[in-house]
Amino acid sequence: MHQFSNSFEQKAVIVQVDLPREREKFSSNGAFAEFKDLVISSGAHIIYEDVSKQNQPSAGLFIGKGRAERIRDCVEDSGSDLVIFNHDLSPSQERNLENIFKARVLDRTGLILDIFSSRASSHIGKLQVELAQLSHLSTRLVRGWSHLERQKGGIGLRGPGETQLETDRRLINHRIKSINNKLSKFHKQKEINRYSRKKGKKIMVALVGYTNAGKTTLFNLLTASNFYSADKLFATLDSITRKNNISGLDDILFSDTVGFISDLPTHLIDSFKATLDDLKSADLLIHVVDIADPESVYKSEQVLKILEELGISETPCITVNNKSDKTEFNEAENLLSKSADEVWISALNNRGISNLINSILISINKSIVKEWIQLQPSLGSVRAKLYSHGYVIDETTSDAGLIQLLVEIDKKELKTLISEEGIELYK
Repeated sequence: MHQFSNSFEQKAVIVQVDLPREREKFSSNGAFAEFKDLVISSGAHIIYEDVSKQNQPSAGLFIGKGRAERIRDCVEDSGSDLVIFNHDLSPSQERNLENIFKARVLDRTGLILDIFSSRASSHIGKLQVELAQLSHLSTRLVRGWSHLERQKGGIGLRGPGETQLETDRRLINHRIKSINNKLSKFHKQKEINRYSRKKGKKIMVALVGYTNAGKTTLFNLLTASNFYSADKLFATLDSITRKNNISGLDDILFSDTVGFISDLPTHLIDSFKATLDDLKSADLLIHVVDIADPESVYKSEQVLKILEELGISETPCITVNNKSDKTEFNEAENLLSKSADEVWISALNNRGISNLINSILISINKSIVKEWIQLQPSLGSVRAKLYSHGYVIDETTSDAGLIQLLVEIDKKELKTLISEEGIELYK
């Protein structure tokens, strides 16, 4: 354990347990460094660091009883009121640890949610954070306070014989439903916006990557914007879309998105559906990698894993190795010509951007194809939709009355189109 001094108001003890299965996928040093960055991003002042090795978690406390008692002593001696674990804890483990420490216990998911809460700025962003918090809280209402177990007979708000715990659950579920309804309306508006973009033949390029890889810095450079960027985790939480500011990229829009992180719980991903919908509608992804990070390979794999979970792993993607000014840039330049799908840049120093622009143009041109498709006569609505998007170049009708269209369309959209019944490629 190491002691630190600082002037933050909220003192925290941080805990990490190196488990064999976790050491296989993420180095112990890398995981702990990321955890400390998360804690500092939340505004807490780290008083003690407790790192230990353990074969498997304890069912009741996650850590061993002896270690829990030593941490309790640290909490008492330092006057800390918060203990943060770099692991997901069960509700019972949180409650048992709080009883021992006499301090609040926060797990990894709770810490990320706290950071999300402080960073959300838009109305939709705040709704998404609240949804994630309530979803997390709904599994943690058994906190050990006696008032949650007492039965309440009431008029109006509470039903006869309903416990406070049941009331809290009901109110939370009601709020979750209300937020989902509001987000559903937002989804529909986004669909209208996407339809308008497709009709105007605008191309969407979305920046994705691990948190703190430099996405917003690159986004500001490409769009001549001045959105907040900082060398800390989750500096960007709200999705932003802007026109580009680069000559030759006239019909391209760029979208900056929330950064990913390892072991992000599924319900957090679900809560940020409104933000991640921008990724699903993108014509091209730019995967920004902090190439100077010793854990860059692992973090890249985590991003690709999440993209696969979102069902967008087949979307064309350019890997952008950012912060190459912190590496051997001459070596980076030698790699530039090897593949249009991977470029080396320094967004902060505006280096290598011309190579990125060329790669974007090559990828977009590769993704657009001209093909004849054949539709059943009953699919007039599909024909009308293709015309409204401006995809149709030519049209004929077969002797059998089938609609034959020459379309210029993105490969991904063409694949989706011909998967529908009554539509097929025509040679």
